[in-house]
Amino acid sequence: MATKLLLTFAICRLIVTVGLTVRPTELLRLGVDGQLSVDPTDMETASLDFGMMSRAEPFAVFHPASAEDIARLVGAAYGSAQGFTVSAKGHGHSINGQAQTSNGVVIAMSGGGSGNKPAQLRPLVSVEMEQQEQQGQRYADVWGGELWIDVLRATLEHGLAPKSWTDYLYLSVGGTLSNAGISGQAFNHGPQISNVYELDVVTGKGELLTCSEEQNSELFHSVLGGLGQFGIITRARIPLEPAPQRVRWIRALYSNFSTFTKDQEFLISLHGHPNSQKFDYVEGFVIVDDGLINNWRSSFFSPRNPVKITSFNANGGVLYCLEVTKNYDESSANTIDQDIEALLEKLDFIPTSVFTTDLPYVDFLDRVHKNELKLRSKGLWDVPHPWLNLFVPKSRIDDFDKGVFKGILGNNTSGPILIYPMNKDKWDHRSSVVTPDEQVFYLVAFLRSALDTGGDETQTLEYLTNQNRQILRFCDDAGIKLKQYLPHYTTQEEWMDHFGDKWPQFYQRKMEFDPRRILATGQRIFKPSFTTKLASW
Repeated sequence: MATKLLLTFAICRLIVTVGLTVRPTELLRLGVDGQLSVDPTDMETASLDFGMMSRAEPFAVFHPASAEDIARLVGAAYGSAQGFTVSAKGHGHSINGQAQTSNGVVIAMSGGGSGNKPAQLRPLVSVEMEQQEQQGQRYADVWGGELWIDVLRATLEHGLAPKSWTDYLYLSVGGTLSNAGISGQAFNHGPQISNVYELDVVTGKGELLTCSEEQNSELFHSVLGGLGQFGIITRARIPLEPAPQRVRWIRALYSNFSTFTKDQEFLISLHGHPNSQKFDYVEGFVIVDDGLINNWRSSFFSPRNPVKITSFNANGGVLYCLEVTKNYDESSANTIDQDIEALLEKLDFIPTSVFTTDLPYVDFLDRVHKNELKLRSKGLWDVPHPWLNLFVPKSRIDDFDKGVFKGILGNNTSGPILIYPMNKDKWDHRSSVVTPDEQVFYLVAFLRSALDTGGDETQTLEYLTNQNRQILRFCDDAGIKLKQYLPHYTTQEEWMDHFGDKWPQFYQRKMEFDPRRILATGQRIFKPSFTTKLASW
């Protein structure tokens, strides 16, 4: 009764404040245990994202108490005469409003605002480990809005952890699985979407379905990397492995780009070798100014002895940093140095440039959060983030270096630039993700922040946004057939070009699982098929 009174009150406020055109009875029939909110804090949180470059105006925020609540809400939208849109939002780390909606409902999957995530939706690590090991499976059943940092903490209590990660752990499980979920482990284990046993999904018809390789497989592959277009992930079954205790974290510098990429490609080619003969994580980044090498992501380099680019005779004023790790525990502590030395001997980095640190496994995985706390303390976190993430084919990465790193960027980047290769055969072609049509391709991620620096135009949002366009235009003119990761386009024609040969399948899946096109409209791939007034695109 109390829930119904709250819902009635919320709907009345919606009618008064935003002119809700959906019939109130359609929402009152939901019978949900969650909370439909128009609380100003909730509405403000739902209207923005990490990118801080767009604002949406939802007419309500929904805090679900169960997957069934989500199914009832989406079912009401699907069956409504007028219709309304629904977007699931996790931690809100999207850049261009992908998890936003105007004149619709945002589902707060990860809590926040005035809502709290119910206890029954927290990670569940099965205790039937003995039986699972006999079947070759160890896993955690995880709520779609759970943050990966909380999944890590819960699984470590059992001495286990997922295999594939993202660099930043304060992202929701459903959010990363709707994109891909990548980090330095992807060369070995594949992206996070290649590390899922089973999903529970609410389709755009309001159906709550369990799907896997064997059950509802078309939905399973559609949702993984599907940008939220086919359903809302409410549960994911994530495979686990024994968690290491510590990590040896190594960085080495290069002044020659071809040598740098040769070594990176060699290291990811070892993915089929025994653990002792390969690194567990392979990434890298581009350095065009001293500030990045000494300040980015950690106090890795000593502030008492800062690294200077000029001291390494950087080619074109650019250095490249290889970043690798080796996991270990008590059983392998006696051989870890020998294993690392055998691998490093095969690489051609600048001999005097190796930097090493040793830390607990959880501290390495959560390394970016420490930098977040520093930026927050300085007021530099809640600023616009005009990020650009690209998958660049191996055959054109040298051209990209010459045209972008040594050309367009200049000597000030306003944030880190990641670069590392991945193996395409670790990605399931049946998923909705598109990657370059080569066996090896690179992630190049420009993770910039726009700052009001009082006169330095290279730090402004306008400058960085224009530079992103310049990078994309250079690649188009040079015929570099890249793909955007976490893509952002504004027309369906651009999306068709992005998906290429996969577009007919992508479209057919949309018509099957979300025929009224009510889900994840912030991606701007499809327009809803109803007449409720929507904000212009």
